[in-house]
Amino acid sequence: MPNSIRDVQTIIDHTHPYIIYQNVSVPLRIGGVIRCNVYLPKGAADGGKYPVIATYGPYGKDVPYKDFGFKISSFQDLNPEHQTDHSAWETPTPSYWTRHGYAVLRADELGTGQSPGPLNQLSSTTFDAYQELIEWAAEQPWSTGKIGLLGVSYYALTQWQVAARQPKGLACMIPWEGLSDYYRDGERHGGILSSNFLKVWYNRQVKTNQYGRPGREANQRGPDTIDGDLPEAELVANEWNPPDDSEKPRFRDDERWASINYNLEDVQVPFLSVANLGGIGLHLRGNVEGFTHAGSRLKYLRFIVGRHDLPFYYAESVELQRSFLDAFLKNDDRVGWSTGQVPAVDLILRKGDVGVNNPEAELSFPRRWENEWPIARTNYTHMFLGPDPQMTFEKPTTGVSKLSYRALSTLDSPQLLTFTTPPFLTETEITGHIVTHLNVSVIRDAGCPPPSEIDLFLTLRHLSPTGKEIFYTGSSGEGVPPWLPYRDYHSTDVLPVIPGDIYAVDVEVWPTNVVVEKGGQLILEVSSGDTRNSSIFQHTHPLDRPASKLQGTNRVHFGPKYDNYMLLPVIPSRE
Repeated sequence: MPNSIRDVQTIIDHTHPYIIYQNVSVPLRIGGVIRCNVYLPKGAADGGKYPVIATYGPYGKDVPYKDFGFKISSFQDLNPEHQTDHSAWETPTPSYWTRHGYAVLRADELGTGQSPGPLNQLSSTTFDAYQELIEWAAEQPWSTGKIGLLGVSYYALTQWQVAARQPKGLACMIPWEGLSDYYRDGERHGGILSSNFLKVWYNRQVKTNQYGRPGREANQRGPDTIDGDLPEAELVANEWNPPDDSEKPRFRDDERWASINYNLEDVQVPFLSVANLGGIGLHLRGNVEGFTHAGSRLKYLRFIVGRHDLPFYYAESVELQRSFLDAFLKNDDRVGWSTGQVPAVDLILRKGDVGVNNPEAELSFPRRWENEWPIARTNYTHMFLGPDPQMTFEKPTTGVSKLSYRALSTLDSPQLLTFTTPPFLTETEITGHIVTHLNVSVIRDAGCPPPSEIDLFLTLRHLSPTGKEIFYTGSSGEGVPPWLPYRDYHSTDVLPVIPGDIYAVDVEVWPTNVVVEKGGQLILEVSSGDTRNSSIFQHTHPLDRPASKLQGTNRVHFGPKYDNYMLLPVIPSRE
């Protein structure tokens, strides 16, 4: 039977240079209780009021950062100022922010940590509860009534949707590496289930922190559940099971997705969206699309590079965050955020090969201000694919032909076509969104049922003038190529695939920036499955991509009626 829920709040005011209200219970109108920690400047004891920085998520408000990170070295690699007892994965550090006059509110999502309930991450319940938490914080005696949101990944992606609900008290937000469309950006890349990441994420980061799960403290997953452990049968009943449970709702008009659909134009608060150009398997696209489509009058987009875990805590990053939050939560605007004097886009230019997972070397990438995104002076340039197989700025003059590759490519048995450019004659900056146009078909294997789907995985790679492939730091510090594939996938868009028929398709490629130096080259891979350097972002669920629907030979067709090309966003230098 469920635990008996009681008041377990404690106040700690003598061990740190700030006050801690631990396990504060927040009753919800939707039912249930959120438990949170509130970290306050010492002045709160004398009636001081402070703007609030809030986070709400499943990773454990009491799980120390040092026990959490994906990489064993993450905590050791962290900016020393943020290596504290109360540092927690992807959230603001209480010691820093209370020292600068902020209250820090860190809440366990329902079903995790000390908050009772079933696990139901990124559901309508998540955002209903988050909205109530923000409005509760705005009314507390230690609060000025102004709430800001700040966090990475999960603690960023939830900001978009809760902001669209316009909760009372919410004044600004900084979604740092946080997707804005969970279907397109996170769970289903172009409709194809990102199964491997879901499994790793849930089992490692969510399930281990489930409310009532025995042995959390022994396994260094924060304190045990204060209300007591739950029996195994109840724990199982309270779970959800990605990626298997995520395989069934395939389309955005399914009930699961419709229940959390929202309009980015309803986001009205000022925000700073921080997009990592290496975050191509999860967050990059959403940060950019969130900036582009949100309705806020004051909105800013900053591009960064580097690992997923560290840049948020760099000294210069934290000072940037404080500058922005001070402007809207304290009316202390030192640079012009609130008046629009800061240019809208802060771009980083990936020029040269600085290696992978080298923060010092990545500082050599120059930065440039832009006034809009996409950049207004973009010269969208066709780069044509030919059967040779090359990519050139000139349209090929060939007869009808085709190139073939097998369906159901795997990392162990890659099946793909490779198109390569000649060396670039001049240095060329590519910044923005890429679209690839292909003419494709599929033929069935003898003795097998006809395939009914064609999956396309496109990867664009960058070679230096010496012919060496250039990699950029990915989310976990691994080397990744500049781009990953993307395509739409709605139930109303599904067309029959008839073996032998030729289909013209436009494939959206994630936003990017790279400077191709004189003599450098680009390589486009057209594959039927994940390509090398996909890291944990693989699409291999057997029910989502069964051989019965995909098995066969895929083709790309060429000829006078079949132009194949990439549309590259080339940026001319400013006059």
